[in-house]
Amino acid sequence: MANPYNNQPAPPWPPTPTPASRPAPKWARKRYVLPALALALFLGIGIGSGDPDKTTSDAKPAAAKPQPTVTVTATTTATATADPAPAATVTATKTVKVTRTVTAQAEADTGSGSDPDPDSVYYANCSEARAAGAAPIHRGEPGYASHLDRDNDGVACDS
Repeated sequence: MANPYNNQPAPPWPPTPTPASRPAPKWARKRYVLPALALALFLGIGIGSGDPDKTTSDAKPAAAKPQPTVTVTATTTATATADPAPAATVTATKTVKVTRTVTAQAEADTGSGSDPDPDSVYYANCSEARAAGAAPIHRGEPGYASHLDRDNDGVACDS
């Protein structure tokens, strides 16, 4: 029967097999060999993982075997010893003379008895302010500077 869509003759039915011109490739054999090896491996693992100490019979022994018993005895000997005499207590006293030197700066005579203006007093750090006896310094007082007020709460050298 001819194909109605083209003018070529129909192929023979049933199709004839083509003759094998060469042997099957080597990878085709691996399709059968590799799964067979994997199955043998899993069977071997399953057989080998059994408990070797387990007996195959389920029968219980007729009588229990006698087992030796172990008894441990400990003996100690206590000896009385005299308490040692307490050691003598020694108290050492050392006298230290402390001298504190305070250097005061002379005030400039301005002619008026008013407080010095805030810009004339300056402390480089809080140690200088404490040594001068001015710490803590509040905002607006002579000697206050923002670099001395770490937490910016208006009180310099407060801790």
